[in-house]
Amino acid sequence: MIELWHGLVKALELIVTLDPEVMEIAGRSLSISVTSALLASLICVPLASLIHFHQFRGKRALISLVQTFFSVPTVAIGLFVFVLFSRAGPLGGLGLMFTPTVMVLGQMLLITPILLGLTISALSGVDRGIIDTARSLGASGLQTSIVILREARFAVMAAIIMGFGRAISEVGIAIMVGGNIRGFTRVITTAISLETQKGELELSIALGIILISIALIINIILNRVQQR
Repeated sequence: MIELWHGLVKALELIVTLDPEVMEIAGRSLSISVTSALLASLICVPLASLIHFHQFRGKRALISLVQTFFSVPTVAIGLFVFVLFSRAGPLGGLGLMFTPTVMVLGQMLLITPILLGLTISALSGVDRGIIDTARSLGASGLQTSIVILREARFAVMAAIIMGFGRAISEVGIAIMVGGNIRGFTRVITTAISLETQKGELELSIALGIILISIALIINIILNRVQQR
């Protein structure tokens, strides 16, 4: 209990004094996670629409497969990306290993199933009457799809928020492909892991509180946007 209290005091001290290293780590965590969530959204929302609005053999199996990957371990994704971009890997020549770029790619792979599956579910949850009304008024297939997306926008936004939360809180990918390099790829989760191993529990707790605060603030902002 005392360590938790000291951690809270330390967190407030680091935030109030705008500790340069903590601000740098927090900013990097935020930029990597926001970038991965936005890029994944640009891919997953149109792809989910294609899957939902078209009938094809194996559609149900595909959706089940996507949902299976909701709980894929971050270290499994990290291992896949590591093998792909390591020096001996097929994309090793790009020189992206242990850079923020490969961390963004890893987080995108991690949250893609979540965004894809939840967006499909959001589109499926739109009232059938809205679809029938749009078609009866002469809406084309594209116009009907836009109407459905508009009706499902709150659920789609919730999927994006969940994807962002999954991205900013993961640690396996960040360590395996980012390398936890100080001043370059170190993010809050990897810093917490490092400080805990060093026995700096107060700083670890402080960083944990800061991470939760960042996630809370982002979610409040997105929810406000969603309500508007």
